[in-house]
Amino acid sequence: MNLQDDDFALFGLTRAFAQDRASIDARWKELQREAHPDKFASHGPAAQRVALQWSVRVNEAYQRLKDPLKRAAYLCELAGKPIQAHSNTAMPAAFLMQQMEWREALDDANGASALEALLAKVQQSRQELRGACETALDQTKDFEAAVSHVRALMFIDKFALDLHQRLDQFE
Repeated sequence: MNLQDDDFALFGLTRAFAQDRASIDARWKELQREAHPDKFASHGPAAQRVALQWSVRVNEAYQRLKDPLKRAAYLCELAGKPIQAHSNTAMPAAFLMQQMEWREALDDANGASALEALLAKVQQSRQELRGACETALDQTKDFEAAVSHVRALMFIDKFALDLHQRLDQFE
């Protein structure tokens, strides 16, 4: 292992979107046990400092690998196609129309059942986009398409959060 390895190499995983979450969690625990700074207390300050660097690096990688959206964005970045979510806001017209329809539906929803129906539609779209993202990243290696899917998923995640906040008002 090397601190400069990418997250997948660090965790001994194939560089792919499709991952088993339990395997990621198990490997994270193994790596944390190996690199825990307390384990190096008798080896001196330098060894503890290196162990702390390893621990931080392992945690950063874990945060990216365990989250499908962060993992997809990371794979795009590794392929030389960064998401650039803050500087590139261009989206397909059909997706922009869907966003407007969802926002209007959220504004017009006057009860929990309307919000739950909208949430079901959003979750269905999320599932479809994750499938398309997996295909683009793992099968066709179409990283341009994957970038578009990741950006759409970022919107969907934010919108779903807004939906949940509105639903919380009815509980």
